[in-house]
Amino acid sequence: MSTLPRTVIAIDGPAASGKSSTSQWVAERLGFLHVDSGSLYRALTAALLRTGRPPDRWTSGSMVAEGARIALRPEQTSFTALVDGRPAEEEIRGSAVTEHVSQVARVPEVRAWVNARVREAAVEHDVVVDGRDMGTAVFPDASLKIFLVADPWERARRRLTQRLGRRPTDDEIAGETDLIVQRDAKDATQTVQAKDAVLLDTTYLTQAEQVERIVALARAVSHRPGVT
Repeated sequence: MSTLPRTVIAIDGPAASGKSSTSQWVAERLGFLHVDSGSLYRALTAALLRTGRPPDRWTSGSMVAEGARIALRPEQTSFTALVDGRPAEEEIRGSAVTEHVSQVARVPEVRAWVNARVREAAVEHDVVVDGRDMGTAVFPDASLKIFLVADPWERARRRLTQRLGRRPTDDEIAGETDLIVQRDAKDATQTVQAKDAVLLDTTYLTQAEQVERIVALARAVSHRPGVT
């Protein structure tokens, strides 16, 4: 194994700022693996829902205990979150998980569990990781830290376009914007920009432009011989 330390690109930002899709693309361009910390929170939420226990009876202890059912498996360009040994992408992106994932993600013990899993993923791989405290709590010494932001209306438009597969109406965007603003308020203490992070406002950028800027920055700081 190479003695060079692994390269970690940490991408943070609020909900619906495009962290996951942008990170996936950046990882593919660099030949790294993408780690979506949000998929771990969602997978854990799915595991909790599968128990049939009402969400108001979930405790920090029961949440962490269900973590034994969750694993990260390296694939060609990313890590896949497994629930009970199987991929569950459709389930973890579903409305039931989306409704309850914030409740799970706010628990300090759960955040510590997720952060530990993400760190483990970076031990043997160059990674692009995304989340809400990747550049602060998880990888304070990351090779590069990016903090993505965008106007709430634009974030809502992008999310709905992806979800619906069509151009959303203004009324639909307005409703989703309200939800995003509420989510921002809930996540305010968890979504903090690292002091040494590069702030990237993507409101008026295409995703391709976002990726190009991050890849250029990553190549400038990377010590890995294959990253050119």
